[in-house]
This record gives sequence, C-alpha cells and structure tokens, in this order.
Amino acid sequence: MPRIVFVTRTEHFSASHRLHSIHLSDEENAEIFGKCNNPNGHGHNYKVDVTVKGAVDPKTGMVINLVGLKKIMQEAILEAMDHKNLDKDVPFFQTVVSTAENICIFIWDRIVDELPPTVKLHEVKLFETDKNVAFYRGEEA
Repeated sequence: MPRIVFVTRTEHFSASHRLHSIHLSDEENAEIFGKCNNPNGHGHNYKVDVTVKGAVDPKTGMVINLVGLKKIMQEAILEAMDHKNLDKDVPFFQTVVSTAENICIFIWDRIVDELPPTVKLHEVKLFETDKNVAFYRGEEA
C-alpha cells in the first residue's frame, strides 16, 4: 500500500484591498468591516501555504517536484496578486469581497487543476496577519 505524504510550499505576496460588499449599503459595509472599509483601502504582507498530498514516487522519492509546485504558485498567486489592488486588478474580486476566506478559494481554484494527476491539493492556508489566518480544503457547503 502506498504511503501518502503531505508537502507544503510557502510564498509571500503584498497586496492592497478594501473590504466592501456590493450587496450591502455603504452604512452596512462601514458597520460590518469597520476600518477595513476605508475607501482608500489598506494593505497586507500575506503568507500563503499550499499543501498537496500524494504517494511517494519510488523512482524520485518525491510526491511532487517542488520546482514544479513553485512555478504553479508563481503563476497562480504571485503573478495574479503580488503588488496589486485585489479589488481593482483581479477580476474575481470585483464582485466578491476580498476577505482572507475568499482569497483562499481564489487561490485554490487557480491551483487545483494545474497539479499533476498523481497529486491532490489538500489545503490553501492564508496568513493575512500574524493573528488572522484562513484555510480552505475544497469542501463544498
């Protein structure tokens, strides 16, 4: 029976955003999101962990070549979001509030189909600050 191993790669990116829902009034947005609803936005230095799982290949000794995972993350995360205003530069967030939860889902959706068929995406974990962390494992509601 093959042994399943989890492998995590970490990247960092900086981005700005404003927590504001098009489905709420300005007053409701201000009440719910407080200072994070500042019309000029605010920024974070994000840390993101992408964890994959799979059987260890007996020939290479790896679940995934980390060079390949680095390339996938570069395209899916850094090129899409690093030094960007998420709400203005990333089309997904023009109609979806750019919370840490939704950023996790966005990253998941960009990575899940790019992995080799022998590897499964297990978790996307986003550190918005040292104290605020969200993670997504692909579960449906």
